[in-house]
Amino acid sequence: MDPFDSNSAERANLPRNMIENSMFEEEPDVVDLAKDSAAFPTFPALDPDEVVFEPRSSRLLVRGLGENEMDEEEEDCESSARLLGMSFMNRSSSLRPNSSPYTRQNPPRSCSRPSARTMVVCVLFLVIVASMTMVLYFLPECTFTRAGCRKPNNTTPQEIVYPIATNGELFPWAQFRLPHSIRPLSYNLTLSPDLDNMTFTGRTVINMYVLHNTKRIILHSANLHITKATFKLGDGEANDVTILEYKPRQQIAIKFSAELKSDQYCVLTLDYSANFSQTYDGFYNSSYTDKDGNKNVLAATQFEPLSARKAFPCFDEPSFKATFLITINRKTNYTAVSNMPLAKSTPLSGGLIQDEFEKTTVNMSTYLVAFIVANFTPISKNVSNIQVSVYSVPEKKEHTEYALETASQLLEFYNTFFEIDYPLKKLDLVAIPDFLAGAMENWGLITFRETSLLVGKQSSPLEKQVVASVVAHELAHQWFGNLVTMSWWNDLWLNEGFATYMQYMSLQKTMPQLDIGNLFLAVRFRAMDKDALNSSHAVSTEVNTKEQVEEMFDSVSYEKGASILLMLNASLPGDQQFRKGIIQYLKQFSGLNTDTADLWNSLTQVSTQHQNVSEMMSSWTSQKGFPLVTVSRKGDQVTLTQEHFLLTSDNATHTSSLWNIPVTYVNDSCSFAPECRQVFNLKTKTGTFKLPESVKWLKLNYRNSGFYIVHYGNEGWAALKDALSNNVSVLTHEDRAALIHNIFALSRLGRVSFHQVLTLLNYMSNETETTPVMEALLQLESIHRLLDKRQEEALVARMKNYILHNFGSLMDKQTWGEEESVSKQELRSALLQMACSLNEKKCIQQAKALFKQHVESNGTLRIPGDLQQVVFTVAAQSDEGWETLLQMYGHATFDADKRKMLQGLASTQNIRQLVWILKAGLSGNIIQTQELPLVINTMVKGFAGHLFVWDFVQENWDRLIEKFSVGSFAIQTIVKSATFQFSTQAHLDQVQSFFSGLKERGSQMRSVQEALETIRLNQRWMDKNLPILQKWL
Repeated sequence: MDPFDSNSAERANLPRNMIENSMFEEEPDVVDLAKDSAAFPTFPALDPDEVVFEPRSSRLLVRGLGENEMDEEEEDCESSARLLGMSFMNRSSSLRPNSSPYTRQNPPRSCSRPSARTMVVCVLFLVIVASMTMVLYFLPECTFTRAGCRKPNNTTPQEIVYPIATNGELFPWAQFRLPHSIRPLSYNLTLSPDLDNMTFTGRTVINMYVLHNTKRIILHSANLHITKATFKLGDGEANDVTILEYKPRQQIAIKFSAELKSDQYCVLTLDYSANFSQTYDGFYNSSYTDKDGNKNVLAATQFEPLSARKAFPCFDEPSFKATFLITINRKTNYTAVSNMPLAKSTPLSGGLIQDEFEKTTVNMSTYLVAFIVANFTPISKNVSNIQVSVYSVPEKKEHTEYALETASQLLEFYNTFFEIDYPLKKLDLVAIPDFLAGAMENWGLITFRETSLLVGKQSSPLEKQVVASVVAHELAHQWFGNLVTMSWWNDLWLNEGFATYMQYMSLQKTMPQLDIGNLFLAVRFRAMDKDALNSSHAVSTEVNTKEQVEEMFDSVSYEKGASILLMLNASLPGDQQFRKGIIQYLKQFSGLNTDTADLWNSLTQVSTQHQNVSEMMSSWTSQKGFPLVTVSRKGDQVTLTQEHFLLTSDNATHTSSLWNIPVTYVNDSCSFAPECRQVFNLKTKTGTFKLPESVKWLKLNYRNSGFYIVHYGNEGWAALKDALSNNVSVLTHEDRAALIHNIFALSRLGRVSFHQVLTLLNYMSNETETTPVMEALLQLESIHRLLDKRQEEALVARMKNYILHNFGSLMDKQTWGEEESVSKQELRSALLQMACSLNEKKCIQQAKALFKQHVESNGTLRIPGDLQQVVFTVAAQSDEGWETLLQMYGHATFDADKRKMLQGLASTQNIRQLVWILKAGLSGNIIQTQELPLVINTMVKGFAGHLFVWDFVQENWDRLIEKFSVGSFAIQTIVKSATFQFSTQAHLDQVQSFFSGLKERGSQMRSVQEALETIRLNQRWMDKNLPILQKWL
């Protein structure tokens, strides 16, 4: 099946005949019909791309009237000026001609004065006529029938306002997404990077197929200087063509006087030059210093989501799949790698080598193309006839063995699990010294941060867990994302949610010693915290701007996507139905693009009980948020009621949201083993089932496999608290952690008092498992920091005493030597970090002693990996320790250790040191700029840091968005970190004022709305709970 044949299906979410918000950002580039209609040329005949759709909304925007009030999702019907009358656009009476039909005419003087009754009747008549006229004008989509407004108005399509290209000509496309008139079949790319001058030249040859008649070709190009362009139709001659460019949408165009006819083949050849990108996307340059102090430069790529266009002109959208033949011209002292194996190397004049790589054997999206020019060293292994290699800088080669073994093991697992073999001849994993993302799943050439791939021989199991988790995620993408790709970024979760789910599932199967289930539980809790905000979004949501694409890379697409897949798997009968469904999905759509409905249909097809998976799951992907299920009991009847769990009710979009919830539950008669689990499907607002009155308590959401929160009512919570006080092991550790998470969430919602929260936590003195303790510590630490930032010193002291009283005995039991269990390392790290942050005397002494021993032994006495951050943080609180740690940071070569040292340095309360770190991170010389989000996130935990960081972000915003794209995950992290602990009206006003003034430089980001909402919630929680805390602590 050819994905380009179903244009309407692929583009159903794309509003047609609209002017994108980005067009209003550059006023000179837009022709205004109302102001200068005479200057506007005759419209060419519209392509099928332009006439297929009617405007989705009748809401109108008139230039000059309320431009700034248009929502991001709101369309502009271009004929609005005509519909509302040109006089609206020319409001000065001096600009109106006297003959205008809108000019008020003086009444004849000979008319007699009408009576009062006549006046009233006339006024009523005019009001009725005006109202009907307005209805007719303001509903252009509606053709009235006996049954009402049902038929679409399929008459004359709306005229389109085209932007102006850089050369002053009319640019022949007015939408964010490309037309589907042309389908690229293959790319032949030749690139010549010059790492001395930080530039590159390129030639792109695109073989294309015409899907339907058109007079234009539209594709993407960003920051490329195109020096020559030729076009060849069929077997004809290649002719020079003029390239038009519209920079705000990074699009270029070729216009033709005669139509290209459907089913024709054509070739576009583009020669160009460019500078390497100075950010972390596109084709960018990087450098590292080796152990001898020599600087080494390299060039690497990062194209997801919208940056392939920065390296070569292309149809840079996921659905435009093609094959690629890549050639790199390089100097002899470098090596080059790309998606495919090297086919041949040819010497060129000037001391260059031309590396030509094999043509891709699969069709792939542009964002998966990759190439690197560097001096890296590989280690390799043959796995199922696939050459698996791990590349690093030469001096870190010894740190690559764990990644190679992990990748080999996971490759074999996925081949078997999916029943589809990895389709390429090789699989390279490359550790890049300067890389912003954690990793990138480029097909056959996966790129990583060094911390995500390299593991030292003395690395802790917790550090190995990090590497294994990232490798598992990226390898899963070779099937979910690469082999089968979402049609558009609105369904990014089909890539990221699946890869996230598979990373946890695969490691639980292949490496159970890593205890990956604890991490999966924790990230599900954090995804719920974000999704409880009104500023959240649906898993599958409309995406119409570059910034919106960037912002899709968040916990909703990743962790919530994975969570609902976990819930679905747990709700399907048998242990293989889910697997059969995804195998069906992968095989049916191999090499193609899909949307969410395709996945649900595949799972429905293999259902043994004819379940309609789409009916169940669409409620989880099409609306934001998740349900709150409230339990009430009366006699032997249990009543469940669902509602939207929404922390912010102010200005919220109130809907009668309902979810199809596979509610699982256990009770006191059988509560621990999997066979105890029972299921009740809650599809309506309320549902009931029977339970013996003798049952003392009920626990819903067994092992927290569902994405919902449960409220048990006062009696229900009291019964669960009593049960845990009598026997901690009556519930699984996942269930105990979920109770803690849920009751804190309900406290924020205002459904339970903070007294009830503290009452439940009384059982914690008997708790020893990692996940409940970590969740309780995280929640209490959050409150402690809020109190600290509000300078509630008395309450801070009481909260400290409360935490030490409840967890002190467990803290005292922790050792400071090597520990092999990942779960015990996680528990120990959380407890000791909390103890030392509260200045607990014993913890501080132990940390200082361990740091001193490490320094005096010149690093030969290693600090256990899970304790390094605790030790380095304590050491950095003194000027002497901070200076020593900075020297260690400068000489350290192992990146995982360096990051923990950097977190220690950033935890200082010395203002001068804070200033130095932030400036160093921004310049990128001593501290890599890629670490700035981590530095900021660490710094704000301290009192001095959280105030200073906010000032730094405001003063350096323009430089920050030069380094990191607006809407990117890095910017999201910076915005959240700088603001999430504010809880006063003064800070709310500051944050709102700053971001509202940014306009296109970030004011519309979802992360800004999240930040403002979080501050309001903090403020509300403080106002309500400060008196309670003063009483109960």
